[in-house]
Amino acid sequence: MNTARVRQDYYNYSYTETSYAESPIEQAPVIEGPFYYDKENLVKEMAIRRINKTLSGLLVMLIFTAFVSYYFAMTNEVTLNKLRRQITTLNEENSELQNQLDRLKSFNNVDDKMGEYNLLQKAAKVIEVPAVAATAPIEKKNDTTAAFNWAIGY
Repeated sequence: MNTARVRQDYYNYSYTETSYAESPIEQAPVIEGPFYYDKENLVKEMAIRRINKTLSGLLVMLIFTAFVSYYFAMTNEVTLNKLRRQITTLNEENSELQNQLDRLKSFNNVDDKMGEYNLLQKAAKVIEVPAVAATAPIEKKNDTTAAFNWAIGY
C-alpha cells in the first residue's frame, strides 16, 4: 500500500483586461486517513523493525545451538550407559575370577602346610592283622532311673 500523498495543483486561468491571471483552485484531498508522514516516526519504526529482526535471528541461533547441544549430550549419555554396562559385566566376571583365585590360593596354602609338616606320608611298611573270628554281643542296659515328669507352670 502506497501511503505517499500526491499533490496536484490545479490552476484556473481567468482573463483580465491586461492579461491572463493564474489563481489556484482549492481542492479537497482524494485520500483521507491517519497517515504517518513524520520522518521521526519512520526512522523509529525502521529501528524497531531492525532490532526485532536481529533479536529474532539471535533467538533462532540460540534454539539451533540448544538442539545441537542436546544431541551431543544424548550421544554422550548413550556412550556412558554402554560403558557402565561393560564395567558392570567386567566387575561381575572379576569377582568370579577373584573367588576362584582365592579358592586356589587356599588349596595351595593347605598343600604347602601339609608339605611343611609332613603330615601326609606314604607308609613305609604294611602291617597285616588277622581277622577277628567273632565279636562279643553287646548287651543292652536297662534304665534303672525313673522317668522324670516335667511340670509345666510354677
